[in-house]
Amino acid sequence: MTGYRDWGVALIRRASTDLSPDVEAALRRSRGTEVEGSTACNVLDSILRNVELSREESSPICQDTGLVNFFVKLPRGTDAEPIREALTESVREATRLGLLRPNAVHPITGKNSGDNVGENLPYFAFETGQGPDVVVDLLLKGGGSENVGAQYRLPDAAIKAGRDLDGVERAVIDGIFKAQGFGCAPGVIGVCIGGDRAGSYVGAKKQLLRSLDDVNPDPVLAQMEARLVDRCNQLEIGPMGFGGRTTVLAVKIGWLHRHPASFFVSIAYSCWADRHARLVVRGDQAQVI
Repeated sequence: MTGYRDWGVALIRRASTDLSPDVEAALRRSRGTEVEGSTACNVLDSILRNVELSREESSPICQDTGLVNFFVKLPRGTDAEPIREALTESVREATRLGLLRPNAVHPITGKNSGDNVGENLPYFAFETGQGPDVVVDLLLKGGGSENVGAQYRLPDAAIKAGRDLDGVERAVIDGIFKAQGFGCAPGVIGVCIGGDRAGSYVGAKKQLLRSLDDVNPDPVLAQMEARLVDRCNQLEIGPMGFGGRTTVLAVKIGWLHRHPASFFVSIAYSCWADRHARLVVRGDQAQVI
C-alpha cells in the first residue's frame, strides 16, 4: 500500500496548501461586493494574497492545519484496513514534511502525539460506493471553526423555533450570529437536519465537502440554502467579524431520518479556508482533484 501512502501525502498537500477553485472564486466574488477601502475589503485582500503565496510556496494556508478527516468510498468487497493503515502513514509523513501541524493532544495528559495520529485520529468514515473506484475525500478542519459549531434540539423556545423548516432557518441564523467572527469568517456552513446527535454532526460536516458552486438536488433545500446565505450576510458580521457584507460564502444542507421524539439541527462551521480535496484511485492509477 505504498501507493496509498504517497497518494495520501499528495492529497494532504493539495488540501493544506492550495485552496480549491470554488472557494477562491467565492472569496473573489465577495471581495467585489464590499465597499472599496473598507476593513472588509482589506481583510479579503489579505486572505486572497495569502492564498496566492501558499500556492506559490506550497506552504499551509493556515498555521492551524486542523484535524484530518477521511471519508472513503470503497468498491464492494474491498478490504478497508490496508487503506486505513496507508493513509494513517501519509498523515505521519505529511506532518514530518510540515504540511500538517501536530494537533493530536491527549485530553487527560495534555501530551501531543507529535504526528497527528491518536485515538480516533485521523478520523475515518468508510462506506461502499457504486463503482470500481476508491474515492477518498479529505477535510482539514481547524479548531477555531470547530469551536463555533452548534447543535439545536427543536422546538427551541429561546429562538422561537418550531419543528419545521422555519425553525431550522432560525437555528442556523442564531448559530451564525453567535459565532460572530470567531470561526474566521466568512464561513462555509454545513447543516444537517435530523439524525441522532452523533450522526447529525457527521452529516453536517460532510456537507463541507460539496462544491460551493453546486445546487442542492432537492429544490426546497436549494431555495433554503440561497435564502440562508442572503439572511446570514444581512447580519453584517463580515470578514473576521469586522463588519461587512460577507459573513458566509455558502450554506450547504443535508438531512437524515430522525426518531419521532428528536429533531436535531447540526451546524458545522468551516472558516474561509474550506480545505478539502479528493483522491480517486482506479487500479494502480490515482488522481488528486
